[in-house]
Amino acid sequence: MTTTTAENTAESHVFEADVARLLHMMVHSVYSDKDVFLRELISNAADACEKLRYEAIAHPGLLANDPDSRILLTLDVDGGKLVVEDNGIGMSRDEMIEALGTIARSGTRAFMERIEANKQGEGAQLIGQFGVGFYSCFMVADRVDVISRRAGAEDAWLWSSDGKGGYSVAPVDVSEAPARGTRITLHLMEDAKSYASRWSVERIVKEQSGHVPVPIKIAEKPGEEATQLTDGTALWTKSKNDITSEEYTDFYRGVSGQYDEPALTVHFRAEGRHEYSALAFVPGSQPFDLFDPDRKGRMKLYVKRVFITDEAELLPRYLRFVRGLVDTSDLPLNVSREMIQESPILTAIRKGVTNRIITAIEKQAESDHDAFLKIWENFGSLIKEGLYEDFERRSQLLALSRFRTTTSGDGYRSLADYVRDAKEGQQSIYYLVGGSLEQLKASPQLEGFRARGIEVLLLTDSVDSFWVTNAPEFEGKSFKSITQGSADLAQFKKQDEDKPESESAPADVQAFLDYAKQKLADEVSDVRASDRLIESAVCLVASEQGYDRQLEKILQGAGRLQSGAKPILEINMDHPVVKAIAAKADAPSLRDDAAFLLLDQARVLDGDKPADPRAFAERLARLMEKALQ
Repeated sequence: MTTTTAENTAESHVFEADVARLLHMMVHSVYSDKDVFLRELISNAADACEKLRYEAIAHPGLLANDPDSRILLTLDVDGGKLVVEDNGIGMSRDEMIEALGTIARSGTRAFMERIEANKQGEGAQLIGQFGVGFYSCFMVADRVDVISRRAGAEDAWLWSSDGKGGYSVAPVDVSEAPARGTRITLHLMEDAKSYASRWSVERIVKEQSGHVPVPIKIAEKPGEEATQLTDGTALWTKSKNDITSEEYTDFYRGVSGQYDEPALTVHFRAEGRHEYSALAFVPGSQPFDLFDPDRKGRMKLYVKRVFITDEAELLPRYLRFVRGLVDTSDLPLNVSREMIQESPILTAIRKGVTNRIITAIEKQAESDHDAFLKIWENFGSLIKEGLYEDFERRSQLLALSRFRTTTSGDGYRSLADYVRDAKEGQQSIYYLVGGSLEQLKASPQLEGFRARGIEVLLLTDSVDSFWVTNAPEFEGKSFKSITQGSADLAQFKKQDEDKPESESAPADVQAFLDYAKQKLADEVSDVRASDRLIESAVCLVASEQGYDRQLEKILQGAGRLQSGAKPILEINMDHPVVKAIAAKADAPSLRDDAAFLLLDQARVLDGDKPADPRAFAERLARLMEKALQ
């Protein structure tokens, strides 16, 4: 909504719904660390300076006679105000409305939903962990005025809001605006007046923004000469020996927008055919945009310390959880987006950075098992996407991967662990895919493997159904689903038996299997005796050709498979119920009902519903009636 009066040229706007929700939560909640607002404003100011440096490559006149970037913090204790000013690119009227009146950042909606879902517990800590950009200033200010003048423009604009639902935009005399850039004035709340003191501001800057690549100055009073707080030296240009872990953490928080500790830091300089510096971090917790449908990375590209873009694919998509940057001198400063996508230089850099990050994670796995497992728990499902997508590094990623298994307890096992402890003569790595660990552990298909002490991987991530079909083998052993094809377990003795079991079924049971196969021919492709069942009477498996049961369900749910193949019904020939049914050769109606009920029982155990609920209920009622006579 926009209104303009003759007396006042200010335009009044209403915040978009997402902004209004976010502001409401900030004003009406108590957060653990409000200091984060200053880091966010400084980060935005630094970005504005970097954008100006980039645009000035093609248009040097934008810098005029003021080529050096800077951020100025002005304190006003008496007036209860804090001013954050930069001489960056600035904003036009339309850019101001777009940048300050809407939310465009990926993951912000998920952020707000998580806050709302955890208001009484974790939610109170979220602002202390994740930055929310410009709007965080409303945690400490009851009014915010933004005056901005775009570089090269002759007009300036004032944006003003109390954060309670709307804002105004009005032209402002250029004499009241910066020569270029943006000036943000925070009218501090009564309980936030300490943010106008030098001690408080200097502490926050040094703790959270000490390595922003733009110099930061501070003036203790309006009009007073400013002194320098930071020199704007880019952290990634320094030697690792000259950087403390605290400095790395500070930089990580700025570049990632998170407020946790990095789980792993990778900092190196490549020299030789291509020269570049890379500084990358594995976050200590999952970012909110981790499962962004676009699967975009969050690595920034610099050329000679000039920010170019954060949309260059500097890492494969399965490493999109990594935050950081690459700075190269091998590209021209005026490199275009098209040149970036097609550049063989970027291709080589991408390969080098990817290899270094994976190698660093491998070293972490060898040197600090607990720290590595935290990385795996947060990002293992993404790394496994590489098993499906990255043929070149598949063997390396398989060795790095960790799995829950039938013998892992609450821990994880590697494939090397699995192969080392495999049974003599075992040629396959067995796996079971499903929706949850509890569901998999209760699966009837596991019974025969458990009874023989054969380990099975328990895979619960969606990507698991895909990479196992792409992974040919590991150390000479192929991957095999326990819900597809024959189990071939007869060669292994049960743990409480001295020799392998016989494969033949009693004559009456075999007769019932043949009968059920004929009766259920429209529903299943085969009915056969099972060597994978111990306690359960029945289970469903997929044929050797085609898809595994879980993958088939995923493809059908995604509309990529119109109809599934007929499953195979396996029957436990030693189960008391099966033996009792097989003995009723003179009761054909009972055998009919029993055959269909066993099939529906297998469907339920497989996580499905009976194909015909009414027919299922009628058959069950008839069987109960006969049992009670």
